[in-house]
Amino acid sequence: MILEESIQQDSPAWQMCVKVSFGLAAFAMGLGITFLPADLWVKGYLAMGYVFSLAASFSLAKTVRDAHEANKLLHKVSEAKTQKILREYAPE
Repeated sequence: MILEESIQQDSPAWQMCVKVSFGLAAFAMGLGITFLPADLWVKGYLAMGYVFSLAASFSLAKTVRDAHEANKLLHKVSEAKTQKILREYAPE
């Protein structure tokens, strides 16, 4: 078939590993900021910077993924058009 959909999914073990490592990293960073020997405003600044960095990382990952998915779709459409032209002009 021309436009066969091949869906690649991560294993449940990998998904759990990613979620647990994210949670541990966020918890450790929060703990580090909390017990940092600094004034409250410094801790607040670091916490805001950390939250902003997390949000920017998620946005970047989503943008890269969306661009990759759009590129895959364009290649599939182009391949389907090529297959159609070949079928019309070069019958088997």
